[in-house]
Amino acid sequence: MSTSTPTRDELGLPIFKARHEISPGEISIGVIIGRTSEFFDFFVYGIASVLVFPALFFPFVDALTGTIYSFAIFALAFVARPFGSLFFMMIDRAYGRGTKLTIALFMLGGSTAAIAFLPSYDSAGNTAIWLLALFRLGQGFALGGTWDGLASLLALNAPEEKRGWYAMVPQLGAPFGLMVASALFAFMVASLPAEDFLDWGWRYPFFVAFAINVVALFARLRIVVTEEFEHLFQSRDLQAVSVASTIRDEWKTIVIGAFAPLASFALFHMVTVFPLSWVFLFTADTPISFLLIEAVAAAFGVVAVLASGYLADKFGRRTLLGSCAVGIAVFSGFAPMLLDGGMFGEILFMVLGFILLGLAFGQSSGVVATGFATEHRYTGSALTSDLAWLFGAGFAPLAALLLSANFGLLASGAYLFSGAIATLLALWLNRELASRK
Repeated sequence: MSTSTPTRDELGLPIFKARHEISPGEISIGVIIGRTSEFFDFFVYGIASVLVFPALFFPFVDALTGTIYSFAIFALAFVARPFGSLFFMMIDRAYGRGTKLTIALFMLGGSTAAIAFLPSYDSAGNTAIWLLALFRLGQGFALGGTWDGLASLLALNAPEEKRGWYAMVPQLGAPFGLMVASALFAFMVASLPAEDFLDWGWRYPFFVAFAINVVALFARLRIVVTEEFEHLFQSRDLQAVSVASTIRDEWKTIVIGAFAPLASFALFHMVTVFPLSWVFLFTADTPISFLLIEAVAAAFGVVAVLASGYLADKFGRRTLLGSCAVGIAVFSGFAPMLLDGGMFGEILFMVLGFILLGLAFGQSSGVVATGFATEHRYTGSALTSDLAWLFGAGFAPLAALLLSANFGLLASGAYLFSGAIATLLALWLNRELASRK
């Protein structure tokens, strides 16, 4: 099916150009490209927060304290992200989605590349720490502007019986991004002496992240700014509106939407950033082996994300999210202890964790868009995503490491358990999720 859009020829007579119907598959391509580039940035910084930044920026304290300081700076991006959304929504309303994306992605890439040029504490003192914090804030602020609406468009444009399948597509970017980032760091660590790695080798993945951002920018712009997609965004009411009016009219949906995926977002860092810090600080295992374990476990995560789409369509998204929250609560009661069980325990923790994460995280973006009034879908979805990442994931590595270092590994499960309870409560409150999507 196609529609026709009238234009005028040189004599002023109408000419009708066929506009092809956008398929969910076309939208999926843009979503996967965008999300994979963002998560690659995310994991490059997360891995460096464990392997590099404590030694480079906090050499004046012990390794554990340096990692805690590093995780505190890690969290700044999640604090800055909602403010970035507020700013870039204004850019969107004034100059359009393409301008917003261009500024945001160049700012994200610029902040990421700038980190690669930072001096160490030994050469610049506290200035190096302040610059690291500044560029981390820049990353988070820019991420607030990378919301292109494609994920919401995908969820709304998917066939009724395939809503769960297409809702999981954006989440594939997370395991893909981790697989590439972990493999790249493992290669750099294995190929270089420790002194060279800490001097210049760690900087290379940040340059790669900048290059990927540029490629992703043009790939997304090629989709987002086309006439066909702009028409589809308008027909689905996916346009930026006032943040104040969105919060005033949709605050209940925003709050419930932010807490519904909390279990999966809390688990997100419990199987990515935190375990690397524990293994690196408290075991004799090499970071190379654990980075490779992460990459392999992420492959299990890809399969689980794909499975979440099938299960959500068969049993309902609410049922799947609730079941996963219960599973995560059970996982929190025993799994952290596996990290002290040698390589077999680490593999078991990571594989089980990524299977659970894939099933839950695979549907965490699909619960947002349909809950909003049409005029608030675009802005409301962006705000909900920002808050979910802030509350669920932003402080997870810091909280888990502090709890584990002071009270034992099992204590880190308390953070996971609280996320599972929050998800179950949000699912109970949100009647919108009670119907199958």
